[in-house]
Amino acid sequence: MAMKDLKIVGQPVKLRDLDTHVTGETVFYEDVRVPRMLHLKMHRSRYPHARILGIDTSQALSSPGVVTVLTHEDLPGKKLYNALAGAGVGPEDEPVLAFDKVRWKGESVAAVIAETPEQANAAVAKIKVEYEELPAVFDVEEAIKDGAPNLTAHWPNNHYVYPDDHRAAQIRYGDVEKAFAEADHIVEDSYQTQPIEQAPMETNGCIAVPEGDGRITVYSNTQALQFSLDVTAGILDMPTSKLRFVGGTVGGGFGGKVDIQPEPITTLAALRTGRPVKFKYTREEEMQVSSSRSAWRVYVKDGVMNDGRIIARKVTTYQDSGAYLRFSSYACMKHCGHMPGPYTIPNVSVDSIVVFTNRTPSNAMRGFGVMAGSFALEVQMDKIAETIGMDPWELRLINAYREGDMKAHRKEVEDAGMVESILAAAEMAGKQLPENFRNMSSLDRKAG
Repeated sequence: MAMKDLKIVGQPVKLRDLDTHVTGETVFYEDVRVPRMLHLKMHRSRYPHARILGIDTSQALSSPGVVTVLTHEDLPGKKLYNALAGAGVGPEDEPVLAFDKVRWKGESVAAVIAETPEQANAAVAKIKVEYEELPAVFDVEEAIKDGAPNLTAHWPNNHYVYPDDHRAAQIRYGDVEKAFAEADHIVEDSYQTQPIEQAPMETNGCIAVPEGDGRITVYSNTQALQFSLDVTAGILDMPTSKLRFVGGTVGGGFGGKVDIQPEPITTLAALRTGRPVKFKYTREEEMQVSSSRSAWRVYVKDGVMNDGRIIARKVTTYQDSGAYLRFSSYACMKHCGHMPGPYTIPNVSVDSIVVFTNRTPSNAMRGFGVMAGSFALEVQMDKIAETIGMDPWELRLINAYREGDMKAHRKEVEDAGMVESILAAAEMAGKQLPENFRNMSSLDRKAG
């Protein structure tokens, strides 16, 4: 193969599945056609926080077309799960169907399986759940205060605790307090992001089909096929060899289809009825109960010299995990490791805390953990530039990391290209930088 064939950057690359997408030949899970298929609809909590005192499904069971109704009592295996439990990240804290409390508005309580989606929806409305409404908390800092409503015994203070007993993912590099005392300027501010729904064209869903050999085949649009299979097997107390998960095309995911919510309950429904079962989120469910990108609150304090050098950065962040852990601890570690951004700062302190609130559980979305940090830090850089009267392009070039610099998490910078990226962006934007800045290089801090 010639070297020219290996050059991709700057060249148009055709998506391998583009033709079948355009012609309509791409196969999605909903293209599976099986006879006698049933439909699952979910009864969901109307409260963000409440104790469940009783669940009456009798009227739903006698509703036309209903084959069965499932509650937590029908789960043969684990009532709680966590997708990362197999990797040693726990504990398992999220129910498939709520049994003691509901912790967010829209949480799954009971599943109706009927001949048609319309019959299932009609029966869902007939389920009666007796609740004792409890105080709810929606703000990350309010949630960890003494006396705040407690969501679960897993997290007595409504925040995640890492295996080393730390309440936060942390970085300690240099001495920030000493550097703050020596700085010419202190610039500090707070930043808040909101939950973001991925809004895929194809909503979450799956079809579970009982096979003649005693196995269940699940056709799913999950982004986490092996996670989904393993978690489903644990919940249903069955060997993984009895499950066959078929993935493939995902009609838009962006991280939002690693929830692992449709597959376990749909598989259980297929086992109980002996018939294929389909569970598909409505667009309303996708927007309201599918996990979103986390909301973050970020506090940044910087010590800056008159020449633009940032000599200290202290960051404290709170990630709103919603009611359950899911992948939040992983996102928080990525968030922490991203600090202090693509800049070489000799003194850094970071605390990133996962907080539980009575909001919809959050999960992955395109660089989750990193994007909120980047947003906060880049707005902060502009505020620094304004405070000290420096051009924001020049400020970034002065502080951009170079080849061989040591990052705050003690990983040496390799293949640095920050300086060149800024210079290329400046040229494309028509930004005129002084010659000494145009001559800067990621390979040599002294250049320019």
